[in-house]
Amino acid sequence: MRSLIDILELSVEELDELIALAEDIIANPAKYQESCRHKKLATLFFEPSTRTRLSFEAAMYELGGDVLSMSSAGSSSAAKGESVADTAKTVSCYADIIAMRHPKEGAPMVAAMNAGIPVINAGDGGHNHPTQTLADLLTIWREKGKFTGLTIGLCGDLKFGRTVHSLIAAMARYTGNRFVLISPEELKLPSYVKKDILEKNGIEYIQTTDLEKALPELDILYMTRVQRERFFNEEDYLRLKDSYILTPEKLKKGRADLSILHPLPRVNEISVGVDADPRAVYFKQVLNGKYMRMALILKLLEVEV
Repeated sequence: MRSLIDILELSVEELDELIALAEDIIANPAKYQESCRHKKLATLFFEPSTRTRLSFEAAMYELGGDVLSMSSAGSSSAAKGESVADTAKTVSCYADIIAMRHPKEGAPMVAAMNAGIPVINAGDGGHNHPTQTLADLLTIWREKGKFTGLTIGLCGDLKFGRTVHSLIAAMARYTGNRFVLISPEELKLPSYVKKDILEKNGIEYIQTTDLEKALPELDILYMTRVQRERFFNEEDYLRLKDSYILTPEKLKKGRADLSILHPLPRVNEISVGVDADPRAVYFKQVLNGKYMRMALILKLLEVEV
């Protein structure tokens, strides 16, 4: 039995296998529609979510399985003080696999250590979000046809952005990639990510506060929102929330083959005027997330199709 807590738990070969499986699901959906019949996914979400929770549930339904859903901590025994470990042991009696989102870093790992079934980390605090990274990787693959030799701009909240940390960890394993880290001083990428991933592996990166200056050199622009829920001080959030707003005017400086990604939800960091630009692929990214979660569920449940 295997869980997925961190994207680095998957080898490059396994990532390639998951992408190939997702591509086959896209091409041949009927082939997979009964593959998880009589299997149950439990979605345990202790934090709000739209895309992640619904895409996990849609993924399981499209595989022919069923879903047990807990959409908030207040609707579970966590409100009575039940531990994550006990919740995981309990849910293991009812389901075949768990997808868990939790505001505390490490909570899904505790669940995986105590559950008798696979656990997928669906986001833990500012730490990891491996299935969003799987969605990002499939999107990059479908748009660029490669994972190597890319200049990747990451813009916005690089300090608390768990999607950013996971994507850097994944893309750092492929050769020839360089990163442009675009953020206010207060929201720079944590030093441990720079040291343990980028510098340790000799990967080129630059830090800047200027999005418009960086745009012309980017193959991929990964926008993020400034996350109100990660701030202790409302004044700091209000001061930083509009640091970067991508508009059609600014995009004139971007390459014709630029791909604009965003893990969503957006607030106002991407103007709705950008949505019609063919370089905007963030809603394709949403759909790709469903296909990669379908592939991951099949892998962790060891279902052969």
